[in-house]
Amino acid sequence: MEKEILEHGLNKNRRKFLSRASLGLGGMALGSLLIPDLFSGSSSEEELMAALPHFAPKAKRVIYLFQNGAPSQLESFDYKPMLNKRIGEDLPESIRKGQRLTGMTAGQSTFPLVGSYFDFQQYGESRAWISSLFPHTAKIVDDICIVKSMHTEAINHDPALTFFQTGAQVGNRPSMGSWLSYGLGSENNNLPAFCVLLSRGKGNGQGVYSKLWSNGFLDAVHQGVQFSNSEDPVLYLGDPEGLKRDDRRRMLDKIATLNHMSYEKFGDPEIQAKIQQYEMAFRMQTAVPEVTDVSNEPDSIIKMYGPDCLVPGTYAANCLLARKLSESGVRFVQLYHQGWDQHGNLPIEMAGQAKDVDQASAALISDLKQRGLLDETLVIWGGEFGRTNYCQGKMSVDNYGRDHHPRAFSVWMAGGGVKSGMVYGETDEFGYNIVKDPMHVHDFQATMLHLMGIDHEKLTYKHLGRRYRLTDVHGAVIKSVLV
Repeated sequence: MEKEILEHGLNKNRRKFLSRASLGLGGMALGSLLIPDLFSGSSSEEELMAALPHFAPKAKRVIYLFQNGAPSQLESFDYKPMLNKRIGEDLPESIRKGQRLTGMTAGQSTFPLVGSYFDFQQYGESRAWISSLFPHTAKIVDDICIVKSMHTEAINHDPALTFFQTGAQVGNRPSMGSWLSYGLGSENNNLPAFCVLLSRGKGNGQGVYSKLWSNGFLDAVHQGVQFSNSEDPVLYLGDPEGLKRDDRRRMLDKIATLNHMSYEKFGDPEIQAKIQQYEMAFRMQTAVPEVTDVSNEPDSIIKMYGPDCLVPGTYAANCLLARKLSESGVRFVQLYHQGWDQHGNLPIEMAGQAKDVDQASAALISDLKQRGLLDETLVIWGGEFGRTNYCQGKMSVDNYGRDHHPRAFSVWMAGGGVKSGMVYGETDEFGYNIVKDPMHVHDFQATMLHLMGIDHEKLTYKHLGRRYRLTDVHGAVIKSVLV
């Protein structure tokens, strides 16, 4: 046996060899009784994944407009007039209930309540309250579902952001887009299943990192492809100067032959992933320039999104690009817009941030709707947590800041099987605690997967001896928000 290992072990993937060796004759015999085709090759992981979707999906693809830094729900969608009436009063301990605080406000001796500097009005048939900061969103209020009862555990940006995107507060987990790529693949063989677009406002920014669109322990082909703000949306996609297209094809064929030989020798699945990535890059050379070209968009569309949509790297440009990518069959498009971290100077900074995103976000919904795509596209807007109802540091009526608040905050969703013109959940009169219909981050993730035709408990991947999923061991589908 030892000699056999020395002679042949180097030609096998070490992990695969140990896994097979650990089965034992008894385990193999039992497995063949319980699963007759266990060793026939007909129940491979790839074939089991082919059973997806688990049921008829409401949505075919997702566009996630992530507002990085946490926009205040009290200046956007959760109207609390009582805060304006009691401005400057200390937040009652009976409301705070000893909640964990960040290091930025833990040393405060008082927690003075502060109301919104901005007016609110009710809009649409839903009569939802919308801040004056979001006049364009107010016009589409009957197309969206506002969730005012989202909550999370993380109180700092990085773990909270990572938790939303990967289902865990630590890194090295697959992101939402990677899970959907793994489970459903792409609708367009010439484009990735998962694309990432970045923009930044003028407000106080929080960083975004590649771990947020990482494939984690899934194959590398499921990693999000980041588009740049330059003239070349995907870096290094073009051929070197002097290299013809046919020469490029022959070169890739030769490389693929060598990689296949390496795979036969070592059995490393990353080699197969590398072959697929080279082939995808070759196909993208034609597809990406076409899908990123906005020169043929009519003037009515440019006017709808605003003039910034012609400036690469802006939020408006990314919203228009998200529509084009989604329309072309990209499964998951993730936008990150930085600048929402208003610990001070909130009235001025948040006004600038809202102006950056309001028109383009609403335009995306209207654009998808007029193209008949909204019903099959789930659009999500929101940040990683909310903001406190009390002021951080010194306070004045027109210049204040708010700290992090994970206990209750607002997001909105539209299309893809979500009820329109709906307000889900409710917070208390202080806007501090949820009093009706809470939605946890894992509930949100489970609901998103459900809309894509996936049972969140069944989309799993075995890694380091256990099966992982996006929702970990939690989460329930919130059926009240579904059509």
